[in-house]
Amino acid sequence: MRRRLIQSTLAVVLVVIAVFGVSLVIVETRTISNSAEERVESEAVRLASIVDSRLFVAQQVDAEVLRKQVTQDRYYAVIRIPGEEPIEVGSKPSGDVITATAPGEEGETVTVQEPRSSVTREVGRTLLIIGLVALLAVVAAVLLAVRQANRLASPLTDLAETAERLGSGDPRPRHKRYGVPELDRVADVLDGSAERIARMLTAERRLAADASHQLRTPLTALSMRLEEITLTDDPDTVKEEATIALTQVERLTDVVERLLTNSRDPRTGSAVTFDLDEVIQQQLAEWRPAYRSAGRAIVSSGKRHLTAVGTPGAVAQVLAALIENSLMHGGGTVALRTRVTGNQAVIEVTDEGPGVPADLGARIFERAISGRNSTGIGLAVARDLAEADGGRLEMLQTKPPVFALFLSRTPVGKSHGGEDEPMIR
Repeated sequence: MRRRLIQSTLAVVLVVIAVFGVSLVIVETRTISNSAEERVESEAVRLASIVDSRLFVAQQVDAEVLRKQVTQDRYYAVIRIPGEEPIEVGSKPSGDVITATAPGEEGETVTVQEPRSSVTREVGRTLLIIGLVALLAVVAAVLLAVRQANRLASPLTDLAETAERLGSGDPRPRHKRYGVPELDRVADVLDGSAERIARMLTAERRLAADASHQLRTPLTALSMRLEEITLTDDPDTVKEEATIALTQVERLTDVVERLLTNSRDPRTGSAVTFDLDEVIQQQLAEWRPAYRSAGRAIVSSGKRHLTAVGTPGAVAQVLAALIENSLMHGGGTVALRTRVTGNQAVIEVTDEGPGVPADLGARIFERAISGRNSTGIGLAVARDLAEADGGRLEMLQTKPPVFALFLSRTPVGKSHGGEDEPMIR
């Protein structure tokens, strides 16, 4: 492209020089020729007036006197006075000449000649000057064409590299502009595409991380149920474990659907009125074997028969994240307690561990923030799920740790507000 721009610019300049240069040469040649003819004629008239003035006062007219009157010895003059020999002044030129004759008032005639070679030399000097100007114009045009080509080609090269980087998976926008509106528009579009691609890649990576974290625990629980089935010959036990395994498969399906829904639009929800007791009991049943293996207990207490508005699967995932967090980072017994505040149902999760380090504080819900060598994703995903369901997840206390899930509440039948029941293990 750079070569084409230079060639096209140079071609335009050459055409302009050819058109105007030829015209200028013709005009200048004619002008010089006409000027030479006028000059010779003027010289003849001048010499005739000199001869007239000398004859009028009866002064001598000879070659010696007239030789001083001929300009710069460039002319050859012949003065013919009636009754006298012709007087010649200067050297008679050979070849083509320019001739002019002027008559005098005393009957004399003055003929002046100039070699046409002097005109040719003057035309040659003019052509040389025109040629030098044309050459300078060509050089200037080439330099300008190179500069303009670089100004246009370099941005296009940069834009091509930007597009190539986007195609290779590097979505960083360059925010580079070139002062050319059309090229700047292309750069704006590429930067906008880079930002969109970066957001898409971030969302995809976030979905992969969330899926890996959220599916890990249900898959582990399902694996434990299947191991129980392989280790027993009791048909009733096999049936019971298989039923629980099927329930867990349904939960896995719900987890996957919820993750996909949140990845498309976190605000999209399928909120319904559901019984909190069922979700809590399901979580207790699912996590009790893991706590038992760790020599710890998980219990629930507080108001029973509470209902809330939300997505049961999402609430279950939030509780699973809090319970897993207590299993990994907490200590002692983990307690789930339900209570009512205003028109909200609250589920608190606490344990007897050392609590959240002071340097973490409110950052505990940020991604990649963890008190130990964990992913730091669980609590961040839990908060996102809670907010997508119209609820909120907060840390009420750091030592001992108390996490609370707030959900919109609706009463069911006569159990308005629920009732307190003792702790259930």
